[in-house]
Amino acid sequence: MTTALGQPARPVLACGEVRTCLLPSFQALDGRAAAQLLRLRADEHVRVSERPNLYALSPEVLTGVDCRLPTSNGAKVRAVGTVATRVALTEGRLLQSTAYFSAPAAGPDTRRPWGHYLVRPGVVEPFGKLPEQATAEGVLRGAGRGELDLGTIAESLLTRLLRHPLLDRKVPFKSRRTHLRWAARRIPEGERAELTRFTLAEDGLRTVELRLPENTPVSAAAGLCEDLALHDWLLTTVVHMLDSSRLAAADGRAAVQALRPAVDHLLHLWMPHAQVDRSLVHLWEVLEREPGFTRQWQNLVQRIRDQLAVQAIPLLHQALSTS
Repeated sequence: MTTALGQPARPVLACGEVRTCLLPSFQALDGRAAAQLLRLRADEHVRVSERPNLYALSPEVLTGVDCRLPTSNGAKVRAVGTVATRVALTEGRLLQSTAYFSAPAAGPDTRRPWGHYLVRPGVVEPFGKLPEQATAEGVLRGAGRGELDLGTIAESLLTRLLRHPLLDRKVPFKSRRTHLRWAARRIPEGERAELTRFTLAEDGLRTVELRLPENTPVSAAAGLCEDLALHDWLLTTVVHMLDSSRLAAADGRAAVQALRPAVDHLLHLWMPHAQVDRSLVHLWEVLEREPGFTRQWQNLVQRIRDQLAVQAIPLLHQALSTS
């Protein structure tokens, strides 16, 4: 669908899914190695920044799709276009793959040549009118058979990178992957962006619902959700590490050994909204109030430090007694 001036219709909905995991490499990658890993296209460079943390972002790659959109009400809406996918690596340690698209309120009633869709990267056009709410809810619920599956697209690129010869496939500790699905409805320019819902579900699934002004780039929404997914992964991983370490039952050396991966590899990674578009930074305030991301993180860090301090005392006494 185009406007009277022949310009593509503005998107009214944007959706995506982020997969987050620990890079299977015993040593964290430096900036040069990160750029080599994330170079998905020969015609575009990987963006690497060292401040405030080491962060590498790949160029986008496109996947052509022609299938039904997931909907919560069972509506069968065929859509054609391209899904954008990109990969980010933070501090050479945490790898994220994100697949996302935007969609206009309505599209043509017939399929156009592929050239029509290729000049609209990351845009998926429905046949006829788009059921916005049902599609947003369908994406957050998860794709059914024959429907557009952003998770599969993101996972495919992630799997490809995890086979890269740069990686020795030796992880410093065990962890679980998480996946975050997001949907953003468009609101008029001038209105303030909102994060209306953040939920935790089973099997590492998180969902985010947003309301974003029309002029907010879809890539900025993807960046915000990548940042949320990264810090949620950190919280989830450290909580699991503490719960499974059985500190109260462990001797001093075992307790220190159980907590060492968190100290060596994770505690310094906490840096909310370091890579988030300035227009969306205020959305972090919602998560700081409820469920209280940073407050929970600080409690976890303090717990680790207290445990290390407690366990270090008998080890110190033992060392002094044998000297």
